[in-house]
Amino acid sequence: MADARKRLAGKVAIVTGAGNGIGRAEALLLAREGAKVVVNDLGGDTKGEGADLGVAQKVVQEIQSFGGNAVANGDSVADYSAAARIIDTAIKSFGRLDILINNAGNARPRVIYNLSEEDWDAVIAVHLKGCFNMVRHAAPIMREQRSGVIINTGSESGLGHFGQANYSAAKEGIIGFTRTIARDLGRFNIRCNAIRPRALDTRLAGGEGGGVAAGEKLAQTFGQHVLGNRSMSTPLTPKAEEVAALVVWLCTDSMAGVNGRTFQIGGGEVGLWSEPELIKSSFREEGWDLDALDKDAMRNYLVGDIIEP
Repeated sequence: MADARKRLAGKVAIVTGAGNGIGRAEALLLAREGAKVVVNDLGGDTKGEGADLGVAQKVVQEIQSFGGNAVANGDSVADYSAAARIIDTAIKSFGRLDILINNAGNARPRVIYNLSEEDWDAVIAVHLKGCFNMVRHAAPIMREQRSGVIINTGSESGLGHFGQANYSAAKEGIIGFTRTIARDLGRFNIRCNAIRPRALDTRLAGGEGGGVAAGEKLAQTFGQHVLGNRSMSTPLTPKAEEVAALVVWLCTDSMAGVNGRTFQIGGGEVGLWSEPELIKSSFREEGWDLDALDKDAMRNYLVGDIIEP
């Protein structure tokens, strides 16, 4: 990292959930590239319970140790008013806001028949509502200055993940949210993209029904992929620093023309996800009714290749 080119000199960034794992790696790399950073972290456990400002302050000290500029914030992104205070921290400390990275997260894995309303609400509140809260308060500032970058953290769990209905719903909701924010704010020179990261050296990577490794173990038991629709095996061990490299790159001027897209990073692989599209369709001038849909020809055409014999 000694040869950092200061690609983000003069920029001000907020990273939520920056006390550990991916968020910490993002905050460190942003600072090494010249950005002034608000390190936000509630300092709770992986369930989102508890609070400790010292978690964020420790990362600030790391940044200051190599000459970077950072301040700590311990507010919760799940609270609308608290999210506004996170934004205000950047404005009061550094006078502007150029980059917002929504990384804060929690995990409360349970199979659906054991998933409580409390666990559902807690995960949706941090991941999905947390993204909304942060973007809602940042958007007027970025619109006024006619510039800004927003990166939202999705997940391959959004494709389907055993024992993670709350997490999967929140993460795939973030992808749809990203597409709309890109359209809402793109005309003001504000871009919003999302990532589906892979990193095993994070607190949320394990646990009941938990991360990539746990998903692969479950796949061996059930005989099918438990995380997404393909094998999660990678040639290299996924690291948080690799995720940070892509995120910071997306914040640089070299990616100024990219908006509303979803990227994958981890384990030596970087990729661009396709946008959803209709893969089959059929037109009937008189419209469709149950009898027409139930004909063997139509049934085989629409779903024949996904129904096991």
